[in-house]
Amino acid sequence: MGSITDILAANPMLLLFTVIGLGYLIGNVKVFGFKLGVAAVLFVGIAFGTIDPRLSLPDHIYILGLILFVYALGLQAGPGFFASFHKRGIRFSVISVVLLSSGALVAILVGKLMGLNAPSIAGLFCGALTNTPALAAAVETIKNLSPTIPADQVSLYVNSPVVTYGLAYPFGVFGVIFWFFLFGKIFKVDYVREASERAAESAAEAIVSRTYRITNPAVIGKTVEQALAPLAHPGFALSRIKRGDTVEIVSQTTMLEMGNLIIAVGPAEALDMARVLFGEESAEGIARRRDDTSYRLIFVSNRSIAGKSVRELQASRKFVGSITRLRRGEVEFVPSLDTILALGDRIMVVAPREQVEQASKFFGDSVRALSETDFLSLSLGIVLGVFLGMIPFPLWGGMNFRLGFAGGPLIVGIILGHLERTGPIQWGLPYNANLVLRQTGLVFFLAAIGTKAGPGFGATFQTGAWGLFLAGALITSFVSVSTIVYAYKRLKLPMSAVMGMMSGIQTQPACLAYANQQSDSDLPNLWYATVQPASMIAKIALAQIVVSSLLVR
Repeated sequence: MGSITDILAANPMLLLFTVIGLGYLIGNVKVFGFKLGVAAVLFVGIAFGTIDPRLSLPDHIYILGLILFVYALGLQAGPGFFASFHKRGIRFSVISVVLLSSGALVAILVGKLMGLNAPSIAGLFCGALTNTPALAAAVETIKNLSPTIPADQVSLYVNSPVVTYGLAYPFGVFGVIFWFFLFGKIFKVDYVREASERAAESAAEAIVSRTYRITNPAVIGKTVEQALAPLAHPGFALSRIKRGDTVEIVSQTTMLEMGNLIIAVGPAEALDMARVLFGEESAEGIARRRDDTSYRLIFVSNRSIAGKSVRELQASRKFVGSITRLRRGEVEFVPSLDTILALGDRIMVVAPREQVEQASKFFGDSVRALSETDFLSLSLGIVLGVFLGMIPFPLWGGMNFRLGFAGGPLIVGIILGHLERTGPIQWGLPYNANLVLRQTGLVFFLAAIGTKAGPGFGATFQTGAWGLFLAGALITSFVSVSTIVYAYKRLKLPMSAVMGMMSGIQTQPACLAYANQQSDSDLPNLWYATVQPASMIAKIALAQIVVSSLLVR
């Protein structure tokens, strides 16, 4: 055993990938149907550090992993973060932030009663709410504030949040699932009924195509653009129009004439609006006729296209056709003229038969291209993030605060992910490339920070682990119970939606998996996506606030 430890201590790269490999192995072991996943890398790192203090990975591994992880996370969360502020999203995002803020206050109160230092309180908060990016932000904030900490205490303060995070994390996963189960029994939830009601709603929202005969005098003699102008968000797309025996692709300049047949694509509610606008529904069904037109499902892989709106593409006249459907991730919808295309989108294109191949080349339609990474934009974005993290912000008492390697790249990533494009630079990454970058950065960070916290974890476990475990359980339970009762009783949401919302607040896929097991509808996924971006950013900010407000006085 001693020789193996000596070899690992002398070879950091061997130690790094040993910790990562064992972490993934253990993370795939199911306990009561669930598994820790990538978080197991942290616990393996702690175990190695506990065995021998020499088994500690260098700081540059932790820093590299942190920067890659938070920047890629920002790119991914950017569009959803700002999109969540539309319609109902902003309301429930605000509710989520309020609930998380109350959880932070409970963490501070419990920590003060137990006599814990600020980093330990921040670690409890992050572990109870199972958020590794928040832990990374807390650790980085402590390092930035190290001048205010006695020199002999810096190492202890940096490791403290990792230790308490590790103790609070398990109940942060299984505790939420426990409360889901218990309140499902208390409220006598009928998941079958909820699923059937959701199925009825989904049927109404399904995207279909209908043919209308133009008989409304108000649109006769107008172009499509003029006819649709009074409708801010029509919710449907127009694909083809039939004049006599000729079928053409609809464009913004297409002239509408009495008796023309026109095809509209969208959900039933939007198509009712199309019927009012154009006239009567026709049973002729030209949607099934090919004539001189063709359909094709195309991948958006051309980087010069990503980040541009449908309106811009049609105005360029390089694309002749109509986009009737767009699938992004697991969501399919009818794009409007203002819809921004992103790398990896799958679009249904209706175009003249001879133009289909040209349209395919125009959008890229290459799965291989989606796996390629633009390292120029990636490097530039990270450089901007690191620079932002280096800027000092004044605090009370004459002290300065820096966003550091966690906050700077994260904020820049969110902004650039939202912008998607700046001139010729495409900031976004293909989904697969982003996922690999995030996972790589995350395991590097977890492995390095875990090995450094190992010695402190062992000492803490021997002197007061159960108290810290119960403190974390209290924080988890407070946020979980408050969310479930408020959302189910006050907001009148179905329990499937409540579980999705709580899983999003917890930013915990394992909890979402349980919710999906209980519900046969897509409500858990929809509500998870509604609050997860804002919850992620809020927890990162709250972790830094807890450390800064308690550590600097």
